[in-house]
Amino acid sequence: MLILAIDTSAVASAALISDDAMESVVDSFATEDTRSHAEVLAPGIEKLLAGAGVTGADIDAIVTGVGPGPFTGLRSGIATARTLAFVWDKPLYGLMSLDAIALEVAESTAATPEFLVATDARRKEVYWARYSLADGQLPELVDGPHVGFASDLPDLPVFGAGAGLYADVLTADEDFATTQPDAASLGQFALAKLTAGQALLDSTPLYLRESDAQVPGPRKRAL
Repeated sequence: MLILAIDTSAVASAALISDDAMESVVDSFATEDTRSHAEVLAPGIEKLLAGAGVTGADIDAIVTGVGPGPFTGLRSGIATARTLAFVWDKPLYGLMSLDAIALEVAESTAATPEFLVATDARRKEVYWARYSLADGQLPELVDGPHVGFASDLPDLPVFGAGAGLYADVLTADEDFATTQPDAASLGQFALAKLTAGQALLDSTPLYLRESDAQVPGPRKRAL
């Protein structure tokens, strides 16, 4: 199976994941900028496919991170994934973006039986979720996702860029203090779940806040 994974919940990233590739990642890219998703994503995917010598016809499925994340950035990735799935006539799946970091934690020596993943939600808040981990198992979502102040999170080890921002109030792991959700880990998690016969989400975005852009109400006519 060859999967194109996309995530724009924080940075813009995409990856080709295959069950025939070593460690399953054929190739991937990720930006460092968290505000240029629309400009870089489509050209990045085009270059990714060309570098791997594949086309849309070779893709078996598309997986998109559904957040949580800022409205505009998250929308860019989901809209791109939906468009490619429609044009290529491929199945489209969603996966919570925080799961990507949870998988990286599970594969590290820093893993604990229970832990939190947190990313920057701006406005002095974090997006976060709680996971449990058993030997030889994929991390399991226990609670979340939520958005809130770092000081209100449960007292557990916290991994991800959100933890790094608020290391003064969180038990942050230094090795994961800048880690953002990444399409490569997202795709690996999706492939593992599909291989195990586990269900994925649809592509409905996890917007935990209302958009800042609001449609204005009708103007009052002057008397």
